[in-house]
Amino acid sequence: MFVDTLQFLIKTLSGLFVLVLLLRFYLQVARAPFKHPLCQFVMSATNFLVLPARKLVPSVRNYDTATMLLAWLVCLLANVLMLLLGSLPEVFTFPQVWVALFLLSVLEVFKQSLTLLMGAVIVQAVLSWVNPYNPIAPVLDSLTHPFLRPFRRAVVGGVDLSPLVLLLIIQVIMMLPVRMLEASFLMQLKVVIQ
Repeated sequence: MFVDTLQFLIKTLSGLFVLVLLLRFYLQVARAPFKHPLCQFVMSATNFLVLPARKLVPSVRNYDTATMLLAWLVCLLANVLMLLLGSLPEVFTFPQVWVALFLLSVLEVFKQSLTLLMGAVIVQAVLSWVNPYNPIAPVLDSLTHPFLRPFRRAVVGGVDLSPLVLLLIIQVIMMLPVRMLEASFLMQLKVVIQ
């Protein structure tokens, strides 16, 4: 029971921190208005790691690779800790374990990115009905606009259905390829561990 509690805490806290790191990365890519309190919070919560990492990892084509690398490293650390809590440390001597952990961490960053996009689309859709002039609307629009643009023609009776179409596509991606890859990597880990 104690191990389950620790695994839950590791998974939850690392997942939340990865979401904040990814939000920082995507806000910079989208050139969101950084004077918004949400953007200020994201910057303050991640500066302690991102600023030193930028000295070691340069940006590539104006993309903040240090932030993305940190998100991946947090996922990797969480996966290593989860494996340590559930099995013997000797499993880390097998290279296949490290390959599976690296790939699982990449997949986790991708899943968290999809989760972030899904959350932004849902909040934006709800706010468009409840409070379209909310101060967070420009931030959400800068995050979701590139993904919603291809589906903007999905208007029925004056109602924009592009968020619904995008959410369905995200769900299909998370159900089929992502779950299949995750199951494959986990199977590799189980084979090596046993």
